[in-house]
Amino acid sequence: MRVEFTVTERSAVYGLLANHSKDIILKTDRRGFVLAASPAFERLGLTLPTMLIGPHLRDLVHSDHGALIEAEHAAAIAGQGSGDWLELPVRHTAREGQWYEFQMSPMADAAGETYGVLVVMRCITKRKSLEERLFAAELTDPLTRLTNRIAFVAMLEHLVARPQQAALALFDIDHFMKLNMRFGQAAGDGLLIAFAELLRTVTRSADIISRVSGGRFGLIMPDLLPEEAAAACMPIVEAFGEAGRAALGGKFPVSTSVGIAHISQSADNTLKHAELALLLAKAKGRSRIETSPRKSGGEWICAPGNLPGMRSLGR
Repeated sequence: MRVEFTVTERSAVYGLLANHSKDIILKTDRRGFVLAASPAFERLGLTLPTMLIGPHLRDLVHSDHGALIEAEHAAAIAGQGSGDWLELPVRHTAREGQWYEFQMSPMADAAGETYGVLVVMRCITKRKSLEERLFAAELTDPLTRLTNRIAFVAMLEHLVARPQQAALALFDIDHFMKLNMRFGQAAGDGLLIAFAELLRTVTRSADIISRVSGGRFGLIMPDLLPEEAAAACMPIVEAFGEAGRAALGGKFPVSTSVGIAHISQSADNTLKHAELALLLAKAKGRSRIETSPRKSGGEWICAPGNLPGMRSLGR
């Protein structure tokens, strides 16, 4: 047996849902101005009965997203709305950082003429906060709290796509695996943390630091030529000798080798050149900086080992 709700019953059901739901239910006119709202509307810090004119939908969201919600409302009026949930940050008189998802359905009269839109708003702030924390965790090295390889490659690809001067420096702690085996993982972790703190301290605010893997760290240096990056990295190499030794309780000399490349062509190509320069630094005795050669006006410049003033720091 099929039972239909009467108009009165449907109205009562709607009132029950609207009054007790945490969702916000809005009725707008064709232009997007709010004509009526459920009690939960006050969660936004707004009281519709006290307003001479109801707010426009665009006034409920951050200004950067006003055009987006207007377009969705216009599509609903035209009968072309997707009906999907739209996730947007809202303006809130009491709390910042509130996120809601919006769903819109056109309202039509008996003649089939659309006279407004029914909007459902659902708070998703907790979910967005969790998503942001999970996203940050996915891109962060848990030990050093630096960005990890995933984030590092993404940022490198972003720089490659933008035609600007930049250099990449790859640092590798010399004999890290041997040090880890000799002094234990706790000591190795302490060494990594000490190096991360050193990089945070001596690099510029524009530089991007990541732990790439094991004892290897990446440093993206915007606006620098490779030879300028090499000069900037020299104090880091020198300082790490002292910081690393202190992290191991003064028990063993510690050093790092560096390979530097100009950021160009592609992320893979840039990493390849930096890796080759790093291998050369290791082959030449470690605790030194080498730069990958690059072409300028048809000439190879900044060839490995030819940087003015460059020297091996010894072990």
